[in-house]
Amino acid sequence: MMELLRRALSEPALRGVAVDTVDFTETQRLLLGRKRLTRRLYESLYRECLRVEDRFLRGVPGIRVEIGSGAGFIKDVIPDTVTTDIKALPFVDIQASADCLPFDAGSVRAILGINVFHHLPDPRSFFREALRVLNPGGGVVLVEPYYGVVARLVYGRLHRSEPYDLRAGWETDARTPMSGANPALSFIVFVRDRAHFEHEFPQFEIVLSRSHTQLLYILSGGTNFRQLVPGSFAGLVARVDLTLSPLNRFLALLQTVTLLKRTES
Repeated sequence: MMELLRRALSEPALRGVAVDTVDFTETQRLLLGRKRLTRRLYESLYRECLRVEDRFLRGVPGIRVEIGSGAGFIKDVIPDTVTTDIKALPFVDIQASADCLPFDAGSVRAILGINVFHHLPDPRSFFREALRVLNPGGGVVLVEPYYGVVARLVYGRLHRSEPYDLRAGWETDARTPMSGANPALSFIVFVRDRAHFEHEFPQFEIVLSRSHTQLLYILSGGTNFRQLVPGSFAGLVARVDLTLSPLNRFLALLQTVTLLKRTES
């Protein structure tokens, strides 16, 4: 039954296109241009990152870098962002892996990642690289799948290609950029294993873990599923999400996790 539902909801334009190809990402880019709710979703996530920067990173020198930029359009909302992706994409500034960034030590103010962290095969390598390039006081802002009741149902049932495994370790055996992802990774590292993370990476401080976004995520279909309501409903859906925000502990599908690099030596 769930397999039939997944097939019915999947985005027709992506069927038969291998996920690790440039063609797949370029098709997602075209979909973002015409799926109004999905574009509204991404705009809200970019602004979420800006709010976090304004709250925690104001005055810290350095550049802003987005990892795993993919089909996104962050420059439309935050123009002074250096975009990177592991794929060589014509609309991304630099081809680079998140654990091997081509920036000088201490030259980065903010590292932004939207639905990227749970695709990293070795989070420890990413944390070490982030600590290298970040200026003291700089930070990592991650928007990731949440772990509430509804989130576990959605990610566990609909994302067959990305098993939601709460018992897994940090690393995966991924052989390609989009394989081996675990949407539960942010829960595993920053909630289940938080004490271990803080012991292994004492230079980082977790300063924010905020759940958000319910209907806008589901009804937009993201970049991989069909949009479920007309684009003209975008404003209404956003207002309903705001009204439901007191219930985010149960209903939210996304969360923002923010790590700051401590300033003390």
